[in-house]
Amino acid sequence: MASRSLSRRSAAAALPNDDTIPLHERVRYRGLLTVAVMGASIMQILDTTIANVAIPHMQSALGATSETITWVLTSYILASAIAMPITGWLADRIGRRELFLAAVAGFIVASMACGAAQTLEQMVVFRFLQGVSAAFIGPLSQSVMLDINPPERHARAMSIWGMGIMIGPILGPVLGGWLTESVNWRWVFYVNLPVGLLTLAMMWALLPATKRTDRKFDLFGFSMLALGLAALQLMLDRGAHQDWFDSIEIWIELGVAVACLWMFLIHMLTARAPLFNRAMLADRSLVTAMGFMVVIGVVMFASMALLPPMLQNLFGWPVIDTGVVLALRGIGILISMAAAGQLLGRIDARWMVGTGLLIAALSLWQMSHWSLAMGMRPVIVSGLVQGLGMGLIFIPLNTMAFATIPPQYRTDGASLLNLLRSLGASVGISVVTTLLGSNTQTSHEDLAAHVTNSSVSLLDPSTADRFGVAGDAALAMVNAEINRQAAMVAYIDDFWAMMWVTLLSVPLVLLLRSPKAGGPKASAADMGH
Repeated sequence: MASRSLSRRSAAAALPNDDTIPLHERVRYRGLLTVAVMGASIMQILDTTIANVAIPHMQSALGATSETITWVLTSYILASAIAMPITGWLADRIGRRELFLAAVAGFIVASMACGAAQTLEQMVVFRFLQGVSAAFIGPLSQSVMLDINPPERHARAMSIWGMGIMIGPILGPVLGGWLTESVNWRWVFYVNLPVGLLTLAMMWALLPATKRTDRKFDLFGFSMLALGLAALQLMLDRGAHQDWFDSIEIWIELGVAVACLWMFLIHMLTARAPLFNRAMLADRSLVTAMGFMVVIGVVMFASMALLPPMLQNLFGWPVIDTGVVLALRGIGILISMAAAGQLLGRIDARWMVGTGLLIAALSLWQMSHWSLAMGMRPVIVSGLVQGLGMGLIFIPLNTMAFATIPPQYRTDGASLLNLLRSLGASVGISVVTTLLGSNTQTSHEDLAAHVTNSSVSLLDPSTADRFGVAGDAALAMVNAEINRQAAMVAYIDDFWAMMWVTLLSVPLVLLLRSPKAGGPKASAADMGH
């Protein structure tokens, strides 16, 4: 047995691109390649949040309105949603190494173009191209991390990859805010150049090639999925601006999304060569993990969208202080991910996911007890607790998702997991933002009804108009405080809702399968993937 292993290693050293040898045996410098892959992954995930901080500065520089500037974010989201499902097909057709290098190079060029954009139209086009490149980087980085490591190291590989995916969105606003205030908003894009070039050079030198497969392209299936996802993302992104279902545009986008996604589902079940192999989608753990990715998107990204405006507008915190306090939840993520990597294989991974969900629900329960009189400590504590929970969920979940599917489906599976996490984030942000607006109005009406001369001792609201400008100023101050209190009540309602979503997802843990030692078996023909 030892001599056979030695001979295979010798063969791997002599023939680094021999497809009959597993990829993890053909990698000579795994540590350096891991750094390169993670550099690309972090660069891509940072751009999902780093540009948000610079939007007000872009608006004035590009001469855009408050409504049209949102297309800078919408174009990126649309491009990622459309392109991500074909990652597996492209990787098989042109080679995963070639696609990964092209995606990183395209991301660098698009980032530089975004930084140099002079008009809103240019920025939207360049952001769309950046989103297409980013769509490929996420799934490819995950599948490469799995393939360059033997099965017994998959848990550690996923913990390293997960740290970048989970911490990237947290650090994005901090880095974006610092670059915008200290240098210029254009540097939120230019910062990708040094990281991207170094990453590209390392991957060019170290990433082995994989076998190409003449895989038929499902044009109808892709068209239906792309149109459905594009319409859904447009509806979610523009719903709040268009007053949701009071707008004809939103009804049209909803109709297109439902019709196209329904046709895609029927096509997937009946076509001879669908976009995704039905054998892969029959895997219970992978499909259940997709459902959990939606929950992760809702809980993590929706809460990250709520907290910065809450802390800055209601509590008056500076941008940098807000970013630093929120970034501290990354400590919890790092701790729990490191622990999860060590515990996998020793205890049932399903218990870890269930425990992580309960811890995440606990953090949302803590957030639902916040008040306008609190300091920084409750925000830091709940952030650390939420980080601990999310880290315990993410690593075991990704490990179980790929534990029972053959290696040739990893890129397709990774693209679906990343897509569902992105959709979950879009759905979560849209829902909590809408609930925040409606609950703020409702709470304002309830609170205002209790403002009387007995509750406001220094002012009788019914006679304030007698005092002219002074009376108007006093009423404005009272109304501003009611607005603050109503907004705080609405935020608390959102935290309660997210807590119940998290708790209701706990029973889904029973549908997961615990990973077996050695992982799924692949035939010799599949080892190059």
